[in-house]
Amino acid sequence: MSHSAIPTTPEVQVPEPQSPILSAELTNTFAYTRSLGPVLSQFALALRDGRLLGSRGSDGRVTTPPDEFDPITGALSTDLVEVGSVGTVQSWSWEPTPLPGQPLDRPFAFALIKLDGADTALLHVVDAQSPDQMSVGARVHAVWNTVRTGVITDIAHFSLGEQASQAPAPTGEMTVDDAGNVITQTPITTTIMHSATEAETWYLEGLKAGEFIGGRVQTGEVYFPPRYVSPSDGSPTVERVTLAQTGTITTFCIVNVPFLGQQIKPPYVAAYVLLDGADIPFLHLVLDTAAEDVRMGMRVKAVWRPEAEWDHTMRNVSHFAPSGEPDADFESYRNHL
Repeated sequence: MSHSAIPTTPEVQVPEPQSPILSAELTNTFAYTRSLGPVLSQFALALRDGRLLGSRGSDGRVTTPPDEFDPITGALSTDLVEVGSVGTVQSWSWEPTPLPGQPLDRPFAFALIKLDGADTALLHVVDAQSPDQMSVGARVHAVWNTVRTGVITDIAHFSLGEQASQAPAPTGEMTVDDAGNVITQTPITTTIMHSATEAETWYLEGLKAGEFIGGRVQTGEVYFPPRYVSPSDGSPTVERVTLAQTGTITTFCIVNVPFLGQQIKPPYVAAYVLLDGADIPFLHLVLDTAAEDVRMGMRVKAVWRPEAEWDHTMRNVSHFAPSGEPDADFESYRNHL
């Protein structure tokens, strides 16, 4: 094949954005709550007391932490035995630059430690001054935290030496259900750096300025919040549109059930509001009226928080409230339900 026959990749001219693209660090956090069950609950309760447990399987081997079910027979583990808080390093890896959230804020070693009386290794950290102090076969002992809540970090770290440390009297709270099972909460956090699209930037800039900015796609529909492309046919957003502060309730839900983290006392209304000039509704609160008076077709207006509290977020809008206008005709919003 000659060089002239080799296909080339077409180049697409991408125009410069009209607005500086906004970026922000986004952190999502939630607490994962679960019951530890009958076996691991005993392990957790022992940690609180400054002790370590393992499970003896049908083959006679002792596993620490305990197996919930016998690895040979599959039966629930019932033979729990106490093992020592002193053990032997089986393998290790040096951490010269600890990261936020790691057990120690100074260089340390991750290590697999076989505790005396156990046949398997436990993963934990060893507080050594340098990697020269670490070796396979080194003897280490557990150093206990005062605040103990039944998690593996009740052991602050392991230190070099055979002399066991006395666990201090425990502080901290644990939740145990009526069956004796420990209930734990594990915080899960993810942080990402998000860069908005140009259309999202219009929307965010508008909120900061006290305006509702939508985007018109190539086929004419106006979306709020604006989309990068139309979700119906993929046509691009080509124009920013400043929308009204008023709109129509299309559908709604009366919230009567309280839940964790709720900021408004029930009953209250969450409704889909179709802003005047938009072709798709969005979800927000409707307040300043009795929940039972909210209805489809009700005309509402945006109620903003004090300007000093405004940022690039929809929280700038406290809620929507009745505007006092006559209800919208059903035909005006029937295709937006």
